Amino acid sequence: MPGLASFKDYRREWFADDIKAGLSVTAVALPVAIAYAQLTGVNPLVGLYSCVLPMLVYALMGTSRQLIVGPDAATCAVVAAVVTPLAGGDSVKHWQLVMTMTAMTGFWCLVASRFKLGILADFLSKPILMGLLNGVALTIIVGQLSKILGFKFDERYLLDRLAAVPNYLSDVHWATLAMSLGAILVYLLVKRFKPSWPATMVVILACTLVSWGGDLTQYGVVLVGEISLDMPGVQVPVFDLGLARELVMPALNLAMVSFVSMMLTARSFAAKNGYDIDPDMEFRALGMANIASALSQGFAVSGADSRTAVNDAAGGKTQLVSLIAALIIGIVAWLFTAPLAFIPQSALGIVLVVASWSLIDLKTLWKLRLRDKRAFLLALTTFVAVLLIGVIPGITLAVLLGLFQFLQVVMRPTDQCLGLDAKGVLRSLDGSDKAKAVPGVFIYRFNSPLTYFNASYFKRRLLERIAAEPVTPECVIIDAVPSFTHADISVMAMLSDLHNLFKRKQIRLILAGRKRQLLTWCEAQGIPTGEGGLLIRSDLYLALKMSQLYRQALAEGQAPPLKRPVELDLVLEHSHL
Repeated sequence: MPGLASFKDYRREWFADDIKAGLSVTAVALPVAIAYAQLTGVNPLVGLYSCVLPMLVYALMGTSRQLIVGPDAATCAVVAAVVTPLAGGDSVKHWQLVMTMTAMTGFWCLVASRFKLGILADFLSKPILMGLLNGVALTIIVGQLSKILGFKFDERYLLDRLAAVPNYLSDVHWATLAMSLGAILVYLLVKRFKPSWPATMVVILACTLVSWGGDLTQYGVVLVGEISLDMPGVQVPVFDLGLARELVMPALNLAMVSFVSMMLTARSFAAKNGYDIDPDMEFRALGMANIASALSQGFAVSGADSRTAVNDAAGGKTQLVSLIAALIIGIVAWLFTAPLAFIPQSALGIVLVVASWSLIDLKTLWKLRLRDKRAFLLALTTFVAVLLIGVIPGITLAVLLGLFQFLQVVMRPTDQCLGLDAKGVLRSLDGSDKAKAVPGVFIYRFNSPLTYFNASYFKRRLLERIAAEPVTPECVIIDAVPSFTHADISVMAMLSDLHNLFKRKQIRLILAGRKRQLLTWCEAQGIPTGEGGLLIRSDLYLALKMSQLYRQALAEGQAPPLKRPVELDLVLEHSHL
Protein backbone atom coordinates (compact mmCIF):
# COMPACT_ATOMS: atom_id res chain seq x y z
CA MET A 1 0.00 0.00 0.00
CA PRO A 2 2.16 2.89 -1.25
CA GLY A 3 -0.38 5.42 0.02
CA LEU A 4 0.47 4.53 3.59
CA ALA A 5 4.02 5.79 3.04
CA SER A 6 2.76 9.25 2.08
CA PHE A 7 0.52 9.36 5.16
CA LYS A 8 3.41 8.23 7.35
CA ASP A 9 5.58 11.12 6.13
CA TYR A 10 2.69 13.60 6.04
CA ARG A 11 3.55 17.25 6.68
CA ARG A 12 1.31 19.51 8.70
CA GLU A 13 1.61 22.37 6.19
CA TRP A 14 -0.08 20.21 3.52
CA PHE A 15 -3.30 19.80 5.50
CA ALA A 16 -4.95 23.12 4.57
CA ASP A 17 -4.32 22.56 0.85
CA ASP A 18 -5.62 18.99 1.03
CA ILE A 19 -8.82 20.10 2.83
CA LYS A 20 -9.45 22.78 0.19
CA ALA A 21 -8.75 20.32 -2.65
CA GLY A 22 -10.98 17.67 -1.04
CA LEU A 23 -13.95 20.08 -0.89
CA SER A 24 -13.33 21.16 -4.50
CA VAL A 25 -13.17 17.55 -5.72
CA THR A 26 -16.39 16.73 -3.83
CA ALA A 27 -18.21 19.67 -5.40
CA VAL A 28 -17.34 18.38 -8.87
CA ALA A 29 -17.67 14.65 -8.15
CA LEU A 30 -21.18 14.70 -6.59
CA PRO A 31 -23.21 15.93 -9.59
CA VAL A 32 -21.05 14.04 -12.08
CA ALA A 33 -21.45 10.75 -10.15
CA ILE A 34 -25.23 11.10 -10.13
CA ALA A 35 -25.26 11.95 -13.84
CA TYR A 36 -23.02 9.01 -14.71
CA ALA A 37 -25.31 6.67 -12.78
CA GLN A 38 -28.10 7.82 -15.09
CA LEU A 39 -25.84 7.20 -18.08
CA THR A 40 -25.08 3.69 -16.83
CA GLY A 41 -28.78 3.00 -16.28
CA VAL A 42 -28.73 2.39 -12.51
CA ASN A 43 -30.07 4.09 -9.38
CA PRO A 44 -28.48 7.56 -8.89
CA LEU A 45 -27.33 6.44 -5.46
CA VAL A 46 -25.10 3.87 -7.15
CA GLY A 47 -23.08 6.76 -8.62
CA LEU A 48 -22.25 7.87 -5.08
CA TYR A 49 -21.44 4.30 -4.02
CA SER A 50 -19.03 4.13 -6.96
CA CYS A 51 -17.01 7.00 -5.47
CA VAL A 52 -16.67 6.19 -1.78
CA LEU A 53 -14.94 2.80 -1.43
CA PRO A 54 -12.94 3.03 -4.71
CA MET A 55 -11.51 6.39 -3.58
CA LEU A 56 -10.51 4.92 -0.23
CA VAL A 57 -8.89 1.87 -1.87
CA TYR A 58 -6.93 3.90 -4.42
CA ALA A 59 -5.76 6.32 -1.73
CA LEU A 60 -4.02 3.38 -0.04
CA MET A 61 -2.91 1.36 -3.09
CA GLY A 62 -2.16 3.93 -5.81
CA THR A 63 1.22 5.51 -6.52
CA SER A 64 -0.12 8.82 -7.85
CA ARG A 65 -0.54 11.62 -5.31
CA GLN A 66 -3.00 13.66 -7.38
CA LEU A 67 -5.09 11.09 -9.29
CA ILE A 68 -8.77 10.89 -8.35
CA VAL A 69 -10.61 7.70 -9.33
CA GLY A 70 -14.35 7.55 -9.89
CA PRO A 71 -17.04 7.28 -12.55
CA ASP A 72 -15.83 8.24 -16.00
CA ALA A 73 -17.78 9.14 -19.13
CA ALA A 74 -16.07 6.58 -21.36
CA THR A 75 -16.29 3.67 -18.88
CA CYS A 76 -19.95 4.36 -18.10
CA ALA A 77 -20.79 4.55 -21.81
CA VAL A 78 -19.07 1.20 -22.37
CA VAL A 79 -20.86 -0.48 -19.46
CA ALA A 80 -24.24 0.84 -20.61
CA ALA A 81 -23.63 -0.26 -24.21
CA VAL A 82 -22.83 -3.81 -23.08
CA VAL A 83 -25.37 -4.30 -20.29
CA THR A 84 -28.51 -2.64 -21.65
CA PRO A 85 -29.18 -5.16 -24.48
CA LEU A 86 -28.48 -8.11 -22.14
CA ALA A 87 -30.74 -6.86 -19.32
CA GLY A 88 -33.85 -6.77 -21.49
CA GLY A 89 -35.43 -3.98 -19.44
CA ASP A 90 -35.10 -5.81 -16.10
CA SER A 91 -33.67 -3.21 -13.69
CA VAL A 92 -32.43 -5.78 -11.14
CA LYS A 93 -30.73 -7.85 -13.82
CA HIS A 94 -29.27 -4.65 -15.27
CA TRP A 95 -27.79 -3.75 -11.87
CA GLN A 96 -26.42 -7.27 -11.40
CA LEU A 97 -24.81 -7.24 -14.86
CA VAL A 98 -23.24 -3.86 -14.10
CA MET A 99 -21.77 -5.24 -10.87
CA THR A 100 -20.53 -8.39 -12.60
CA MET A 101 -18.86 -6.50 -15.44
CA THR A 102 -17.23 -4.15 -12.92
CA ALA A 103 -15.86 -7.10 -10.94
CA MET A 104 -14.59 -8.73 -14.16
CA THR A 105 -12.85 -5.49 -15.13
CA GLY A 106 -11.12 -5.44 -11.74
CA PHE A 107 -10.14 -9.10 -12.14
CA TRP A 108 -8.51 -8.46 -15.54
CA CYS A 109 -6.57 -5.53 -14.03
CA LEU A 110 -5.27 -7.75 -11.22
CA VAL A 111 -4.22 -10.43 -13.73
CA ALA A 112 -2.39 -7.80 -15.78
CA SER A 113 -0.65 -6.50 -12.65
CA ARG A 114 0.37 -10.02 -11.61
CA PHE A 115 2.07 -10.58 -14.98
CA LYS A 116 3.76 -7.16 -14.96
CA LEU A 117 1.74 -5.83 -17.90
CA GLY A 118 1.99 -2.20 -16.91
CA ILE A 119 3.73 -1.72 -20.25
CA LEU A 120 0.22 -1.86 -21.76
CA ALA A 121 0.02 1.79 -20.77
CA ASP A 122 1.96 2.39 -23.99
CA PHE A 123 -0.03 -0.14 -26.01
CA LEU A 124 -2.84 2.10 -27.18
CA SER A 125 -1.09 5.01 -28.82
CA LYS A 126 -2.16 8.60 -28.18
CA PRO A 127 -3.76 8.97 -31.66
CA ILE A 128 -5.89 5.83 -31.17
CA LEU A 129 -7.02 6.95 -27.72
CA MET A 130 -7.74 10.42 -29.10
CA GLY A 131 -10.03 9.02 -31.78
CA LEU A 132 -11.71 6.72 -29.26
CA LEU A 133 -12.45 9.45 -26.71
CA ASN A 134 -13.75 11.84 -29.36
CA GLY A 135 -16.11 9.17 -30.66
CA VAL A 136 -17.33 8.19 -27.18
CA ALA A 137 -17.88 11.85 -26.24
CA LEU A 138 -20.02 12.51 -29.33
CA THR A 139 -21.97 9.31 -28.67
CA ILE A 140 -22.77 10.47 -25.13
CA ILE A 141 -23.73 13.98 -26.23
CA VAL A 142 -26.16 12.74 -28.88
CA GLY A 143 -27.59 10.22 -26.42
CA GLN A 144 -28.33 13.01 -23.89
CA LEU A 145 -30.33 15.05 -26.42
CA SER A 146 -33.42 13.06 -25.49
CA LYS A 147 -33.16 14.13 -21.84
CA ILE A 148 -32.38 17.73 -22.75
CA LEU A 149 -35.25 18.03 -25.26
CA GLY A 150 -37.72 15.81 -23.43
CA PHE A 151 -38.24 12.84 -25.77
CA LYS A 152 -36.96 9.29 -26.01
CA PHE A 153 -34.86 7.79 -28.82
CA ASP A 154 -36.10 4.56 -30.35
CA GLU A 155 -32.87 4.12 -32.31
CA ARG A 156 -29.81 2.47 -30.78
CA TYR A 157 -26.86 3.70 -32.86
CA LEU A 158 -25.52 7.23 -33.06
CA LEU A 159 -25.88 7.85 -36.79
CA ASP A 160 -29.41 6.45 -36.73
CA ARG A 161 -30.27 8.81 -33.90
CA LEU A 162 -28.79 11.80 -35.70
CA ALA A 163 -30.73 10.96 -38.84
CA ALA A 164 -33.95 10.67 -36.81
CA VAL A 165 -33.56 13.97 -34.89
CA PRO A 166 -35.72 15.97 -37.38
CA ASN A 167 -38.53 13.48 -36.82
CA TYR A 168 -38.39 14.09 -33.08
CA LEU A 169 -38.57 17.89 -33.25
CA SER A 170 -42.34 17.75 -33.00
CA ASP A 171 -41.97 15.74 -29.77
CA VAL A 172 -39.84 18.35 -28.00
CA HIS A 173 -41.13 19.03 -24.49
CA TRP A 174 -40.92 22.79 -24.13
CA ALA A 175 -40.84 22.90 -20.33
CA THR A 176 -37.95 20.42 -20.31
CA LEU A 177 -36.17 22.44 -23.00
CA ALA A 178 -36.62 25.61 -20.93
CA MET A 179 -35.09 23.89 -17.90
CA SER A 180 -32.16 22.72 -20.06
CA LEU A 181 -31.58 26.22 -21.44
CA GLY A 182 -31.72 27.62 -17.92
CA ALA A 183 -29.12 25.07 -16.79
CA ILE A 184 -26.84 26.03 -19.68
CA LEU A 185 -27.27 29.73 -18.86
CA VAL A 186 -26.35 29.18 -15.20
CA TYR A 187 -23.29 27.16 -16.22
CA LEU A 188 -22.06 29.86 -18.62
CA LEU A 189 -22.66 32.66 -16.09
CA VAL A 190 -20.69 30.83 -13.39
CA LYS A 191 -17.84 30.12 -15.79
CA ARG A 192 -17.84 33.76 -16.87
CA PHE A 193 -18.10 35.59 -13.54
CA LYS A 194 -17.05 33.00 -10.92
CA PRO A 195 -14.62 30.64 -12.67
CA SER A 196 -13.28 29.33 -9.36
CA TRP A 197 -16.72 27.98 -8.36
CA PRO A 198 -17.73 24.38 -9.20
CA ALA A 199 -20.06 25.22 -12.10
CA THR A 200 -21.72 21.82 -12.40
CA MET A 201 -22.54 21.77 -8.68
CA VAL A 202 -24.07 25.25 -8.94
CA VAL A 203 -26.16 24.10 -11.94
CA ILE A 204 -27.49 21.07 -10.04
CA LEU A 205 -28.26 23.15 -6.92
CA ALA A 206 -30.03 25.86 -8.92
CA CYS A 207 -32.12 23.41 -10.93
CA THR A 208 -32.97 21.39 -7.81
CA LEU A 209 -34.17 24.53 -5.97
CA VAL A 210 -36.30 25.54 -8.96
CA SER A 211 -37.74 22.04 -9.16
CA TRP A 212 -38.46 21.91 -5.41
CA GLY A 213 -40.01 25.38 -5.25
CA GLY A 214 -41.90 25.30 -8.52
CA ASP A 215 -43.26 21.71 -8.49
CA LEU A 216 -42.06 21.09 -12.06
CA THR A 217 -43.72 17.67 -12.25
CA GLN A 218 -47.04 19.39 -12.95
CA TYR A 219 -45.46 20.74 -16.16
CA GLY A 220 -44.22 17.31 -17.21
CA VAL A 221 -40.53 17.85 -16.36
CA VAL A 222 -38.98 14.51 -15.48
CA LEU A 223 -37.09 14.38 -12.17
CA VAL A 224 -34.73 11.82 -10.71
CA GLY A 225 -37.52 10.86 -8.31
CA GLU A 226 -37.42 9.28 -4.90
CA ILE A 227 -34.24 7.32 -4.34
CA SER A 228 -34.76 4.09 -2.48
CA LEU A 229 -32.15 3.22 0.12
CA ASP A 230 -33.30 -0.40 -0.02
CA MET A 231 -30.89 -1.41 -2.77
CA PRO A 232 -30.76 -5.15 -3.56
CA GLY A 233 -28.16 -6.78 -1.36
CA VAL A 234 -24.96 -8.29 -2.67
CA GLN A 235 -25.99 -11.69 -4.01
CA VAL A 236 -25.21 -14.26 -6.64
CA PRO A 237 -26.72 -12.98 -9.92
CA VAL A 238 -29.84 -14.79 -11.01
CA PHE A 239 -29.15 -14.67 -14.74
CA ASP A 240 -27.70 -17.65 -16.60
CA LEU A 241 -24.00 -18.23 -17.14
CA GLY A 242 -24.33 -17.46 -20.85
CA LEU A 243 -24.90 -13.79 -20.06
CA ALA A 244 -21.79 -13.72 -17.90
CA ARG A 245 -19.78 -15.06 -20.85
CA GLU A 246 -20.99 -12.08 -22.89
CA LEU A 247 -19.22 -9.78 -20.43
CA VAL A 248 -15.76 -11.37 -20.45
CA MET A 249 -14.27 -9.72 -23.54
CA PRO A 250 -16.00 -6.34 -23.07
CA ALA A 251 -14.63 -6.31 -19.49
CA LEU A 252 -11.14 -7.01 -20.88
CA ASN A 253 -11.49 -4.17 -23.39
CA LEU A 254 -12.78 -1.88 -20.64
CA ALA A 255 -9.85 -2.76 -18.35
CA MET A 256 -7.43 -1.96 -21.17
CA VAL A 257 -8.95 1.38 -22.14
CA SER A 258 -9.54 2.44 -18.51
CA PHE A 259 -5.92 1.71 -17.59
CA VAL A 260 -4.43 3.50 -20.60
CA SER A 261 -6.65 6.54 -20.04
CA MET A 262 -5.83 6.56 -16.32
CA MET A 263 -2.09 6.30 -16.96
CA LEU A 264 -2.14 9.25 -19.37
CA THR A 265 -3.71 11.37 -16.63
CA ALA A 266 -1.55 10.00 -13.81
CA ARG A 267 1.72 10.38 -15.74
CA SER A 268 1.00 13.94 -16.82
CA PHE A 269 0.32 15.13 -13.25
CA ALA A 270 3.21 13.08 -11.84
CA ALA A 271 5.59 14.74 -14.31
CA LYS A 272 4.18 18.16 -13.42
CA ASN A 273 4.72 17.57 -9.69
CA GLY A 274 8.12 15.88 -10.02
CA TYR A 275 7.66 12.23 -9.07
CA ASP A 276 7.30 8.83 -10.74
CA ILE A 277 4.51 6.27 -10.68
CA ASP A 278 4.65 2.48 -11.00
CA PRO A 279 2.48 1.20 -13.90
CA ASP A 280 2.18 -2.33 -12.51
CA MET A 281 1.07 -1.07 -9.11
CA GLU A 282 -1.35 1.32 -10.82
CA PHE A 283 -2.88 -1.66 -12.65
CA ARG A 284 -3.33 -3.40 -9.30
CA ALA A 285 -4.79 -0.29 -7.68
CA LEU A 286 -7.28 0.13 -10.54
CA GLY A 287 -8.27 -3.53 -10.23
CA MET A 288 -8.81 -3.30 -6.50
CA ALA A 289 -10.78 -0.06 -6.90
CA ASN A 290 -13.14 -1.72 -9.42
CA ILE A 291 -13.60 -4.78 -7.22
CA ALA A 292 -14.32 -2.45 -4.29
CA SER A 293 -16.87 -0.64 -6.44
CA ALA A 294 -18.56 -3.91 -7.38
CA LEU A 295 -18.70 -5.04 -3.74
CA SER A 296 -20.24 -1.71 -2.73
CA GLN A 297 -22.91 -2.10 -5.46
CA GLY A 298 -21.20 0.42 -7.76
CA PHE A 299 -20.07 0.41 -11.38
CA ALA A 300 -16.72 0.58 -13.19
CA VAL A 301 -14.35 3.42 -12.29
CA SER A 302 -11.22 4.86 -13.81
CA GLY A 303 -8.91 7.84 -13.42
CA ALA A 304 -11.04 10.99 -13.66
CA ASP A 305 -9.06 13.63 -15.51
CA SER A 306 -11.40 16.54 -14.70
CA ARG A 307 -11.47 15.81 -10.96
CA THR A 308 -7.71 15.20 -10.95
CA ALA A 309 -7.21 18.59 -12.61
CA VAL A 310 -9.45 20.21 -9.96
CA ASN A 311 -7.40 18.50 -7.24
CA ASP A 312 -4.11 19.74 -8.68
CA ALA A 313 -5.43 23.27 -9.30
CA ALA A 314 -6.65 23.47 -5.68
CA GLY A 315 -3.16 22.53 -4.46
CA GLY A 316 -3.82 18.93 -3.35
CA LYS A 317 -0.58 17.38 -2.10
CA THR A 318 -1.49 13.79 -1.17
CA GLN A 319 -4.18 11.14 -1.40
CA LEU A 320 -5.73 12.58 1.77
CA VAL A 321 -7.80 14.55 -0.77
CA SER A 322 -9.45 11.30 -1.89
CA LEU A 323 -10.14 10.30 1.73
CA ILE A 324 -11.80 13.65 2.46
CA ALA A 325 -13.89 13.57 -0.72
CA ALA A 326 -14.93 9.94 -0.09
CA LEU A 327 -15.99 10.79 3.47
CA ILE A 328 -18.17 13.73 2.38
CA ILE A 329 -19.76 11.78 -0.50
CA GLY A 330 -20.44 8.90 1.89
CA ILE A 331 -22.22 11.24 4.33
CA VAL A 332 -24.35 12.62 1.48
CA ALA A 333 -25.23 9.09 0.31
CA TRP A 334 -26.18 8.12 3.87
CA LEU A 335 -28.02 11.18 5.19
CA PHE A 336 -28.93 13.57 2.40
CA THR A 337 -30.48 11.52 -0.40
CA ALA A 338 -33.94 13.18 -0.15
CA PRO A 339 -32.93 16.39 -2.02
CA LEU A 340 -31.56 14.27 -4.86
CA ALA A 341 -35.13 13.32 -5.82
CA PHE A 342 -35.80 16.89 -7.04
CA ILE A 343 -32.92 16.98 -9.54
CA PRO A 344 -34.31 17.35 -13.12
CA GLN A 345 -33.14 14.72 -15.59
CA SER A 346 -32.45 17.49 -18.10
CA ALA A 347 -29.97 19.10 -15.67
CA LEU A 348 -28.09 15.80 -15.42
CA GLY A 349 -28.10 15.64 -19.22
CA ILE A 350 -26.47 19.07 -19.35
CA VAL A 351 -23.83 17.96 -16.82
CA LEU A 352 -23.04 14.92 -18.97
CA VAL A 353 -22.82 17.03 -22.11
CA VAL A 354 -20.45 19.46 -20.38
CA ALA A 355 -18.30 16.58 -19.06
CA SER A 356 -18.22 14.90 -22.48
CA TRP A 357 -17.49 18.17 -24.27
CA SER A 358 -14.16 18.37 -22.45
CA LEU A 359 -13.17 15.05 -24.08
CA ILE A 360 -13.69 16.39 -27.60
CA ASP A 361 -10.56 17.66 -29.29
CA LEU A 362 -11.27 17.46 -33.01
CA LYS A 363 -8.95 20.40 -33.68
CA THR A 364 -5.89 18.52 -32.42
CA LEU A 365 -7.03 15.39 -34.24
CA TRP A 366 -7.24 17.35 -37.50
CA LYS A 367 -3.79 18.89 -36.94
CA LEU A 368 -2.32 15.38 -36.84
CA ARG A 369 -2.69 15.15 -40.64
CA LEU A 370 0.02 17.81 -41.00
CA ARG A 371 2.43 16.37 -38.42
CA ASP A 372 1.94 12.63 -38.86
CA LYS A 373 -0.42 11.27 -41.52
CA ARG A 374 -0.12 7.74 -40.22
CA ALA A 375 -1.17 8.81 -36.71
CA PHE A 376 -4.01 10.86 -38.21
CA LEU A 377 -5.35 7.85 -40.12
CA LEU A 378 -5.24 5.72 -36.96
CA ALA A 379 -7.12 8.35 -34.95
CA LEU A 380 -9.64 8.97 -37.71
CA THR A 381 -10.29 5.26 -38.24
CA THR A 382 -10.98 4.74 -34.52
CA PHE A 383 -13.18 7.85 -34.37
CA VAL A 384 -15.28 6.84 -37.37
CA ALA A 385 -15.54 3.23 -36.13
CA VAL A 386 -17.02 4.34 -32.80
CA LEU A 387 -19.56 6.51 -34.64
CA LEU A 388 -20.49 3.86 -37.22
CA ILE A 389 -20.45 0.54 -35.35
CA GLY A 390 -20.78 1.59 -31.71
CA VAL A 391 -18.66 1.97 -28.60
CA ILE A 392 -17.80 -1.68 -27.89
CA PRO A 393 -16.82 -2.64 -31.47
CA GLY A 394 -14.96 0.67 -31.69
CA ILE A 395 -12.93 -0.12 -28.57
CA THR A 396 -12.21 -3.62 -29.88
CA LEU A 397 -11.02 -2.11 -33.15
CA ALA A 398 -8.86 0.38 -31.22
CA VAL A 399 -7.19 -2.47 -29.32
CA LEU A 400 -6.61 -4.37 -32.57
CA LEU A 401 -5.22 -1.25 -34.23
CA GLY A 402 -2.78 -0.84 -31.34
CA LEU A 403 -1.73 -4.47 -31.74
CA PHE A 404 -1.32 -4.16 -35.52
CA GLN A 405 0.62 -0.93 -35.11
CA PHE A 406 3.03 -2.66 -32.73
CA LEU A 407 3.38 -5.70 -35.00
CA GLN A 408 4.01 -3.50 -38.01
CA VAL A 409 6.82 -1.68 -36.20
CA VAL A 410 8.41 -4.98 -35.12
CA MET A 411 7.78 -6.94 -38.33
CA ARG A 412 8.63 -4.15 -40.78
CA PRO A 413 11.05 -1.84 -38.97
CA THR A 414 13.36 0.74 -40.44
CA ASP A 415 16.91 -0.24 -41.40
CA GLN A 416 20.09 1.59 -42.33
CA CYS A 417 23.35 1.15 -44.14
CA LEU A 418 26.25 2.63 -42.18
CA GLY A 419 29.43 4.39 -43.22
CA LEU A 420 32.22 6.54 -41.76
CA ASP A 421 32.31 10.32 -41.50
CA ALA A 422 35.43 12.49 -41.70
CA LYS A 423 36.20 11.84 -38.01
CA GLY A 424 35.95 8.08 -38.34
CA VAL A 425 32.56 7.85 -36.61
CA LEU A 426 29.96 5.39 -37.87
CA ARG A 427 26.85 7.13 -39.19
CA SER A 428 23.83 6.30 -41.33
CA LEU A 429 24.21 6.76 -45.07
CA ASP A 430 21.35 9.18 -45.71
CA GLY A 431 22.31 10.63 -49.10
CA SER A 432 24.23 13.56 -47.62
CA ASP A 433 28.01 13.96 -47.57
CA LYS A 434 28.24 13.48 -43.79
CA ALA A 435 29.27 9.83 -44.12
CA LYS A 436 30.66 7.65 -46.87
CA ALA A 437 30.52 3.91 -47.43
CA VAL A 438 33.62 1.92 -46.52
CA PRO A 439 35.12 0.38 -49.70
CA GLY A 440 34.49 -3.34 -49.90
CA VAL A 441 32.48 -3.38 -46.64
CA PHE A 442 28.69 -3.32 -46.23
CA ILE A 443 27.51 -2.39 -42.71
CA TYR A 444 23.83 -3.08 -41.97
CA ARG A 445 21.57 -2.21 -39.01
CA PHE A 446 18.05 -3.66 -38.51
CA ASN A 447 16.09 -1.58 -35.99
CA SER A 448 14.03 -4.29 -34.31
CA PRO A 449 14.56 -7.46 -32.28
CA LEU A 450 14.73 -10.47 -34.59
CA THR A 451 12.15 -13.18 -34.02
CA TYR A 452 10.40 -15.87 -36.02
CA PHE A 453 7.90 -13.53 -37.71
CA ASN A 454 10.40 -10.98 -39.07
CA ALA A 455 13.45 -13.19 -39.74
CA SER A 456 12.54 -13.74 -43.40
CA TYR A 457 11.95 -10.00 -43.85
CA PHE A 458 15.37 -9.26 -42.36
CA LYS A 459 17.01 -11.68 -44.80
CA ARG A 460 15.12 -10.24 -47.76
CA ARG A 461 15.93 -6.62 -46.86
CA LEU A 462 19.62 -7.42 -46.35
CA LEU A 463 19.89 -9.17 -49.72
CA GLU A 464 17.96 -6.36 -51.45
CA ARG A 465 20.27 -3.76 -49.96
CA ILE A 466 23.36 -5.67 -51.01
CA ALA A 467 21.96 -6.23 -54.53
CA ALA A 468 21.44 -2.45 -54.85
CA GLU A 469 25.13 -1.79 -54.23
CA PRO A 470 27.13 -0.87 -57.37
CA VAL A 471 29.86 -3.34 -56.40
CA THR A 472 29.36 -6.60 -54.50
CA PRO A 473 31.00 -6.14 -51.09
CA GLU A 474 33.75 -8.41 -49.87
CA CYS A 475 32.51 -8.26 -46.28
CA VAL A 476 29.04 -7.81 -44.69
CA ILE A 477 28.92 -6.57 -41.11
CA ILE A 478 25.60 -6.77 -39.23
CA ASP A 479 25.05 -4.70 -36.10
CA ALA A 480 23.85 -7.44 -33.73
CA VAL A 481 23.06 -5.20 -30.74
CA PRO A 482 19.55 -3.98 -31.74
CA SER A 483 18.41 -7.15 -33.51
CA PHE A 484 19.88 -10.24 -31.79
CA THR A 485 18.24 -9.76 -28.41
CA HIS A 486 17.14 -13.31 -27.59
CA ALA A 487 17.67 -16.87 -28.81
CA ASP A 488 15.19 -17.93 -31.49
CA ILE A 489 15.51 -21.15 -33.49
CA SER A 490 14.01 -19.58 -36.63
CA VAL A 491 16.41 -16.65 -36.45
CA MET A 492 19.45 -18.89 -35.99
CA ALA A 493 18.33 -21.07 -38.93
CA MET A 494 18.01 -17.95 -41.08
CA LEU A 495 21.47 -16.84 -39.95
CA SER A 496 22.94 -20.22 -40.93
CA ASP A 497 21.33 -19.90 -44.39
CA LEU A 498 22.80 -16.41 -44.82
CA HIS A 499 26.25 -17.63 -43.81
CA ASN A 500 26.14 -20.49 -46.32
CA LEU A 501 24.83 -18.19 -49.07
CA PHE A 502 27.56 -15.60 -48.51
CA LYS A 503 30.21 -18.30 -48.24
CA ARG A 504 29.32 -19.56 -51.73
CA LYS A 505 29.64 -15.99 -53.01
CA GLN A 506 32.97 -15.58 -51.14
CA ILE A 507 31.52 -12.82 -48.92
CA ARG A 508 32.63 -12.73 -45.29
CA LEU A 509 29.70 -12.40 -42.84
CA ILE A 510 30.48 -10.76 -39.50
CA LEU A 511 28.16 -10.15 -36.55
CA ALA A 512 29.21 -7.19 -34.37
CA GLY A 513 28.16 -7.05 -30.73
CA ARG A 514 26.67 -9.50 -28.19
CA LYS A 515 29.67 -11.73 -28.81
CA ARG A 516 29.34 -14.02 -25.79
CA GLN A 517 25.60 -14.57 -26.30
CA LEU A 518 25.94 -15.23 -30.02
CA LEU A 519 28.76 -17.70 -29.53
CA THR A 520 26.62 -19.61 -27.04
CA TRP A 521 23.57 -19.59 -29.33
CA CYS A 522 25.59 -20.66 -32.39
CA GLU A 523 27.16 -23.51 -30.45
CA ALA A 524 23.72 -24.68 -29.28
CA GLN A 525 22.40 -24.66 -32.86
CA GLY A 526 25.50 -26.24 -34.40
CA ILE A 527 26.48 -23.15 -36.43
CA PRO A 528 30.28 -23.06 -36.96
CA THR A 529 32.08 -19.92 -35.80
CA GLY A 530 35.62 -18.65 -36.18
CA GLU A 531 37.90 -19.50 -39.11
CA GLY A 532 35.80 -20.88 -41.97
CA GLY A 533 32.58 -20.22 -40.08
CA LEU A 534 30.49 -17.30 -38.92
CA LEU A 535 32.67 -14.45 -37.60
CA ILE A 536 31.55 -12.74 -34.39
CA ARG A 537 33.23 -9.58 -33.08
CA SER A 538 32.81 -7.51 -29.94
CA ASP A 539 31.56 -4.32 -31.59
CA LEU A 540 31.16 -2.55 -34.93
CA TYR A 541 34.48 -0.66 -34.79
CA LEU A 542 36.44 -3.82 -34.01
CA ALA A 543 34.67 -5.69 -36.81
CA LEU A 544 35.45 -2.85 -39.22
CA LYS A 545 39.13 -2.70 -38.18
CA MET A 546 39.51 -6.43 -38.65
CA SER A 547 37.81 -6.41 -42.04
CA GLN A 548 40.09 -3.57 -43.20
CA LEU A 549 43.16 -5.43 -41.90
CA TYR A 550 42.06 -8.59 -43.69
CA ARG A 551 41.40 -6.63 -46.90
CA GLN A 552 44.81 -4.94 -46.66
CA ALA A 553 46.56 -8.27 -46.25
CA LEU A 554 44.78 -9.68 -49.29
CA ALA A 555 45.65 -6.60 -51.34
CA GLU A 556 49.33 -7.07 -50.49
CA GLY A 557 49.11 -10.69 -51.55
CA GLN A 558 49.87 -11.91 -48.06
CA ALA A 559 47.97 -14.16 -45.68
CA PRO A 560 46.28 -12.46 -42.70
CA PRO A 561 48.84 -11.56 -39.99
CA LEU A 562 47.34 -14.08 -37.60
CA LYS A 563 45.63 -17.21 -38.86
CA ARG A 564 43.46 -17.69 -35.84
CA PRO A 565 40.69 -15.07 -35.58
CA VAL A 566 40.55 -15.55 -31.80
CA GLU A 567 44.16 -14.34 -31.49
CA LEU A 568 43.44 -11.47 -33.84
CA ASP A 569 40.44 -10.53 -31.73
CA LEU A 570 42.59 -10.37 -28.61
CA VAL A 571 45.32 -8.30 -30.27
CA LEU A 572 42.89 -5.78 -31.75
CA GLU A 573 40.81 -5.56 -28.59
CA HIS A 574 44.00 -4.86 -26.62
CA SER A 575 45.10 -2.15 -29.05
CA HIS A 576 41.55 -0.75 -29.06
CA LEU A 577 41.62 -0.43 -25.24
